[in-house]
Amino acid sequence: MSETTAVEPVQACPIAPVVDLVFSRWTTPILWTLNEYGRQRFVELERRIGVITPKVLTQRLRQLERDGLVIREYHAEVPPRVEYEISPLGRSLAPLFRSLAEWSPNLAEVEAARLRFDTTQPANRRP
Repeated sequence: MSETTAVEPVQACPIAPVVDLVFSRWTTPILWTLNEYGRQRFVELERRIGVITPKVLTQRLRQLERDGLVIREYHAEVPPRVEYEISPLGRSLAPLFRSLAEWSPNLAEVEAARLRFDTTQPANRRP
């Protein structure tokens, strides 16, 4: 019997784990907001993001803290105060966010391409 060594599967896209981590539904707006506006209380963060529910914001903040991208600071006061800030690891994503923001004017071109596609393709071929 031959000895086999476990080999990690090769990923088709080596950035897939980064995309999964950083670009999940609410992670990007949370990190962007903390990076742009600095340390914030929960309510400030919720207000700036806008449409996120408190439950989802709490879940995402806990996950980001676990991932090392956000720092949570609890102040034992009356009433208690909790503040969140982006960690140095999270801040290292700033160049990525900046690049995406610089690319965002291309969204108009994407929308134009979608419109051209939708008007030239038969209805049964559209997604």
